[in-house]
Amino acid sequence: MMYSLRKSNPWKACVCLVCMFLIGVSGKASGELRSPNGKIVVSGVPSAGGFKVSYKKGNETVPVVHINNVGLQFLQENTDFVYMGASPMVPVAEDYMMMTGKRRHCTNQGNQQVFHFKNGRKVCLDLEFRVYDDGIAFRYVFPELKEETCVSGEKTTFQFQDGITRWTQKLSQAYEDFYLKNKGRVVDYSKNQWGFPALFEVSDAVFTLVSEANIGRGNCGSWLNNTSGESAYQVEMAQPIKVSGKWCSPWRVAIIGSLADVVESTLITDVSEPCRLTDVSWIKPGVVSWIYWAYNHGSNDYQIVKKYIDFAADFHLPYVLIDAEWDGMANGGNVDDALRYAKEKHVSPLLWYNSSTAWCLYGPLYRLNKPETRRKEFAWLESVGVKGIKVDFFHPDSTSVMNYFMDILEDAAKYHLMVNFHGATIPRGWQRTYPHMMSVEGVYGAEWYNNKEVLTDSAAWHNCTLPFTRNVVGPMDYTPCTFTDSQHPHITSNGHELALLVVFESALQHLADRPEGYHAQPAEVRSFISSLPTVWDDTKLLGGYPSHHVVMARKNGNCWYIGGLNGTNKSMPLAVDLSFIPEAIKGITLYADGQKNNQFAIRKLSGTEKNMQVDCLPRGGFVMKVEVE
Repeated sequence: MMYSLRKSNPWKACVCLVCMFLIGVSGKASGELRSPNGKIVVSGVPSAGGFKVSYKKGNETVPVVHINNVGLQFLQENTDFVYMGASPMVPVAEDYMMMTGKRRHCTNQGNQQVFHFKNGRKVCLDLEFRVYDDGIAFRYVFPELKEETCVSGEKTTFQFQDGITRWTQKLSQAYEDFYLKNKGRVVDYSKNQWGFPALFEVSDAVFTLVSEANIGRGNCGSWLNNTSGESAYQVEMAQPIKVSGKWCSPWRVAIIGSLADVVESTLITDVSEPCRLTDVSWIKPGVVSWIYWAYNHGSNDYQIVKKYIDFAADFHLPYVLIDAEWDGMANGGNVDDALRYAKEKHVSPLLWYNSSTAWCLYGPLYRLNKPETRRKEFAWLESVGVKGIKVDFFHPDSTSVMNYFMDILEDAAKYHLMVNFHGATIPRGWQRTYPHMMSVEGVYGAEWYNNKEVLTDSAAWHNCTLPFTRNVVGPMDYTPCTFTDSQHPHITSNGHELALLVVFESALQHLADRPEGYHAQPAEVRSFISSLPTVWDDTKLLGGYPSHHVVMARKNGNCWYIGGLNGTNKSMPLAVDLSFIPEAIKGITLYADGQKNNQFAIRKLSGTEKNMQVDCLPRGGFVMKVEVE
């Protein structure tokens, strides 16, 4: 949903003593910490400021980033920490199953070293640093605080080379804006605050994406600020936090390598807490019919809600989302009638809720804020057959809001409710810890055709930026695939719109268009939508460049789904190389652009040809469904 930009952190005015670490990788004069595959190298010395990260590209060593300030800010006195030494390097291995995301079975290899510090008050502080095959991750840890401490800020700074290309999004409460392609300070933007994730092309075909992961209770979110220099990005916390006992900061993560390495990485979930649920059998991802986009309104009209239930039934979609204002539903029925009608049609309902922490006054309000009312509401939802909730309009990334996210997730699990957060922060690994967190908005999505004209001309290149930025860090409820127009028109082709269902990953994939828009499509397209999976066994980036084009492949069972997007205003052939598929190919169905934007060219291919090109219209696209043995 639409929000204004955040204001600068008011705690900047506080007088803080700064704890700055001068860190090396061991007690020796110099040292290196390498990824298991040897491609990523972190070097540093105790007497110099921070770490230098490099990447081996063939025989070339590419400088990636210099983490030249590492440390925290405190309000207490006598907080200067002295480096005491480092633990021996130990291997770390991530091997776990996901219910949703880029792939079911996730693995990663890394090496970890812990750097130890102590201050004059005998307070110990550790810096845990990991180097994985696809990036780095580090966090600050107090093993045991005997008294409460106020962490007022962070000094961590990612220093990049000047002049490199980067894609950064202006900070907003809902993380809804374009990822601007730029090579320096953005002259028309004075806030200098940039939301996670941020993508940097540090050298030709070498990239790094910076974000954070695994925010626990008592922590706030953070973002990047480059006020001190156009290429120096400091981590800026949303607010000071009070900590005691054992405390861990969120992981600071930089995914490093080729664009394929970045897009296919699971590093965000690799460093996040494991699944906390013992029973996940009730979690069922799927496609959802959604009312808001076409009518620019919620679900207060029973007759329109019935249309979307009928649409879901006709297309064999498992879910319908009953959106905002359902507590005031009229015109021949109320929400109870809608729930009964959905049950008759064998469609499972999802219900919208207001977080009641922000400015929006759409109802229902104040049903989730207190534990007792929230659990009563969730018990009612389970009893009437509701399978999930969409919670909208959250306040900024404060500690209280982060705790609220976790409160909702933990209580929802008790009542077997899937969760979709809107008007909310980006995913930070909770999709592993709480696998019933199906999706998060945090994206400049299709609903903005309701709000501004700007998406009409910018959607194509924007859609070709999101797979390399926002969708890397977790599920993204863009609400894709619209064939008709909302308040403002779209000029992407129908092939482009269909491809969004494959290119964008979301465990609950909301179909935003009016039912007539889907019924008007060719039978083959209707069948494709009806059988669309939203859970993937694997994900491969086959080609692309941010803002220009993308070709993405995702596997489900014995089918590969390949989606291609042309982000330019010119016709373009997109290359598809199927040699990555080890199995024998039984057949291919291609849903390509027709002669006009609203037409498809659908044909069957034998699969004997591994390398091919698909012609795309300006702002066009295609889907290829490849069946294998």
